[in-house]
Amino acid sequence: MGAFARADLGAVVEILSEAAAIDILPRFRRLEAGDIRAKTGPLDLVTEADEAAERRITAELQARFPGCLVVGEEATAADPRLLDTIAGADLAFVVDPVDGTANFASGLTLFGVMAAIVRRGEIIGGVILDPIGGDVALALRGEGAWTESKDGRTRDMRVAAPVPVADMAGGASWRFLPEPERTRIQHRLDRVAASFAYRCAAHEYRLLAAGHCHYLLYGKLMPWDHAAGWLLHREAGGYSARFDGSPYTVNTLNGGLICTPDRESWLALQAALLAP
Repeated sequence: MGAFARADLGAVVEILSEAAAIDILPRFRRLEAGDIRAKTGPLDLVTEADEAAERRITAELQARFPGCLVVGEEATAADPRLLDTIAGADLAFVVDPVDGTANFASGLTLFGVMAAIVRRGEIIGGVILDPIGGDVALALRGEGAWTESKDGRTRDMRVAAPVPVADMAGGASWRFLPEPERTRIQHRLDRVAASFAYRCAAHEYRLLAAGHCHYLLYGKLMPWDHAAGWLLHREAGGYSARFDGSPYTVNTLNGGLICTPDRESWLALQAALLAP
């Protein structure tokens, strides 16, 4: 398989957009009770839209990129062993058909469709589609990050300028953190200027990469939630690392993640929120 080019990224956008138009948006605010189910618990939901969109995306990616591996969130819920296949694949797509399912099921517009492109364990591309706004955020490794509107207009993405911890505003998702980190972070969030949780990594990463907030903090690191956004943030000039300072990879499922504008900001925020 050759290099993954912008034209290939465009093909992924078309596939995600088609799934959004056919499988997701027609079900938005039209779901019946039987169309929504809990997976691991009441806060971990799946809908008919998630499953139908993932089936379509998987089939079309495999047709457009013969021999590729597609690892979707819903397929992995049925067969967790799929996670072990990503790093060894020559070309893999990690797909979240509806990121922010709880918002989607509640009729809130904060949801997205995400896909990360991975080559032999290296994240080389990312796509985050906003089906409501109709635009997409894109990244290619070494080529930057940008947004593209429905009429083809593009805008480069760039992280915010660094500020002191007391002036930082961003997102902190602490629900899945183990103790003592969970309690420690909760008790220290007054050290930053503001903290939010949109229940949607797609929109949170887009905010971060576009410079509209300063940090994101996550505990649970499933690849469909983070691989595309992590690359978007990196290509927009940002710095990220796990809580212990080690780098994030597509195989990283735990250990937390902090994303900031630069390394100095990361060190300051990590010390403020996590130092014993």
